[in-house]
Amino acid sequence: MNAVLQSTDCFHCGLPVPPGSHWSVTVDELERAMCCPGCEAVAQTIVDIGQSKYYTERDDYAANAFGATLMPPELRLYSNDDAQFARDASSCEATLSVEGIRCAACVWLIERQLIRLPGVQAASLNVATERLYVRWSKAQCEPGDILQAVRQVGYTAYPYDAVRHGEQLQKASKTLGRQLFVAGLSMMQVMMYVAPSYLAAEDGTLDPDMATLMRWASLILTLPAICYSALPFFQGAWSSLRARTLGMDVPVTLGILAAFFGSLVATFTGQGEVYFDSATMFIFLLLCSRYFELQARRKAASALERLQHALPASATLLPGFPDSRATAMVPAGSLAVGDVILVKPGEAVAADSVIIEGNSALDLSLLTGESAAQRRKTGEQVPGGAINASAALLLRVLKPARDSTLSDLLKLIERAGSGKPQIAQWADKVAAWFVLGLLLFAVAVFAFWSWHDPSQAWPVAIAVLVVSCPCALSLATPTALAAATDSLLRRGVLIVQPHVLETLHRATHIVFDKTGTLTLGRPVLRQIDSLDTLDEHACLQIAAALETGSAHPLAQAISEAAGSIEHGHAQQLQEVQGQGLEGIIDGVRYRLGNAAFVAAIAGPPLGDTALGVDGMTPLYLGAQGQWLARFLLSDALRPEAREVVGYFQRHGKQVVLLSGDQEALTQGVARELGIATACGECLPDEKLDFVQQLQATGAVVAMVGDGINDAAVLSAADVSFAMGSGAALAQAHADTVLLSSQLRSVLDTASTAARSMRIIRENLGWATLYNLTAIPAAALGFLNPWLSGVGMAASSAVVIANALRLRKT
Repeated sequence: MNAVLQSTDCFHCGLPVPPGSHWSVTVDELERAMCCPGCEAVAQTIVDIGQSKYYTERDDYAANAFGATLMPPELRLYSNDDAQFARDASSCEATLSVEGIRCAACVWLIERQLIRLPGVQAASLNVATERLYVRWSKAQCEPGDILQAVRQVGYTAYPYDAVRHGEQLQKASKTLGRQLFVAGLSMMQVMMYVAPSYLAAEDGTLDPDMATLMRWASLILTLPAICYSALPFFQGAWSSLRARTLGMDVPVTLGILAAFFGSLVATFTGQGEVYFDSATMFIFLLLCSRYFELQARRKAASALERLQHALPASATLLPGFPDSRATAMVPAGSLAVGDVILVKPGEAVAADSVIIEGNSALDLSLLTGESAAQRRKTGEQVPGGAINASAALLLRVLKPARDSTLSDLLKLIERAGSGKPQIAQWADKVAAWFVLGLLLFAVAVFAFWSWHDPSQAWPVAIAVLVVSCPCALSLATPTALAAATDSLLRRGVLIVQPHVLETLHRATHIVFDKTGTLTLGRPVLRQIDSLDTLDEHACLQIAAALETGSAHPLAQAISEAAGSIEHGHAQQLQEVQGQGLEGIIDGVRYRLGNAAFVAAIAGPPLGDTALGVDGMTPLYLGAQGQWLARFLLSDALRPEAREVVGYFQRHGKQVVLLSGDQEALTQGVARELGIATACGECLPDEKLDFVQQLQATGAVVAMVGDGINDAAVLSAADVSFAMGSGAALAQAHADTVLLSSQLRSVLDTASTAARSMRIIRENLGWATLYNLTAIPAAALGFLNPWLSGVGMAASSAVVIANALRLRKT
């Protein structure tokens, strides 16, 4: 007897051979191991009938069910060691794209499936962007487990890729468009047959054979709508039932199938009513509603999508610069610090860089929300993601593309919309219980009408299932929030946390930092006091001549105030650190600085030379034996500061000013803005303590700061805003980043929050009122199935259209 060929796999099916197995078959004079008597019998039969060549010519093992529920091999490619999933030492996070999102019910189903998975700490799917944020424990979960869990409920997820995501959105839109076309065509054809039947039935002139023929024709024309156009509803319902939940597609599917199979039975038996027209119209109207919902979600997320596609995939590198100006096209991700790149007009800057040659206008609208182009010249920095609007530039890379300003912004965007405010969570919970209650109510209605009037039981039950609109309830909040978020982002406001609009609307206290928030964060010339015969204009000319070339903030304030005023050139210019400047202009020696420094040549000081008026900083100008002028400088208020503070005061908010600056400076700003409560010389921990004391009394606190030295208090506030620009984006601890660094953006956010909450309440009110009115009407027999379908589609359309009003700026 030939020896058994040692193998760990069954020669017939490929499954592992159990230890100690004695099953085998001789194939081509070799003893082949088998895993079970079944494989042994099948293999022996194949050999006995002379077909052993099957084993030499086969491409793979015979199909079997082993591993059918295991993870597909491609999902094993992802692991916790991948840098894209890094979060901290014990956990990972990822932003995934999800294919097959049909409505808000899909969101609830996927989130519930993932939360059940061991190790998953958070899971939130944004219905507007179709992106899923997941955080999990490294010790308990792998990325493949998460992707597999999503597959188990009928969806496909993968790490977010802007190009693939865009292709998937386009594909989904085309598929839904084809399904809508087929449903519409089917509905119109069925109506052509049903309408004469209705008309003829009233006067009894319809021949029975002709009526039967029309029923069969309607059945055939309804099949494409049922078998193709209604697939999204069937798939959604099946996914819900597999996950042992009741999603919003369940009553829709039951309504469609009840109308179709009830009509099918009536067609075969020749008795009872048919509802092919109602079924096709219902499918068409629902698909219309879903198509408009899809387009609304895309519009609501359009600003986020534009940012995702803004970073270029490639860059023009000058590898031999400065010896050679030959160029090479390279992936943007390969750029290193120090590389020199060429950016032509119309191209995006691939990474944060500094201009080494040329000057141009740059479009920073994607980064700041400002539509006007900004001029940049040699030596100035350019953020990654900026668009070159005019002349070609040579730039030296300061940071890799992955660390650019826009990349930092995109990291924040991945967090944006990843959660749900309390009002949205409430709507989701209500909608889930709504479906269960609806199904029980439909059964009760069917039972009642079966006893009261059996001929009406079936159409009434169908109408109840069809007329209900849980989708409107679930769409009421996410659609409005997505539209509001898109509108704000186009104006330079990035909402990072989901609760911002809801919490800001109910805030009782608005706390502002001073420097860099209510003020510009740099000194400006506020007043010139002439101390001699020279007029203010002449004194400013002399001061500007002395300050030319100085990098000191006070010097820059004098230069900015002088603007285009012509002035002479100072000779023998000397700067005394911390005191001031000295120079000779037209043969006269001048000094500009503090009182003691100027007094050394001008003589005894005049009057009070300590702090200036209202906390302003004084600079003195003097010549030999002569005091010429006093310049008063201070950190200037932002032009919109008074408007912003006034807005919140008019709306009943308590405005507070907290600053680390001197008490006199802080109180001066507070008086100028009409702020009653102001505290100066506050350290970061004192600001934090102040806010926490307010919260302890029940206050809801909104904090507006610069996002760097106010990190602790921004994190502690109920809702917070950071004045964001450049690298500060990556360090932001705030719930909202003001990309434009314009204080008025806080006012815009507050007004949008008020509108959003009003529209959400309108949507929830409408959805509730509609269901409370329409469902009883259907249960009482006042609505037939097709009219119920019109009402259901119209209800969703009203909610979506109302929410999209928020996109208007």
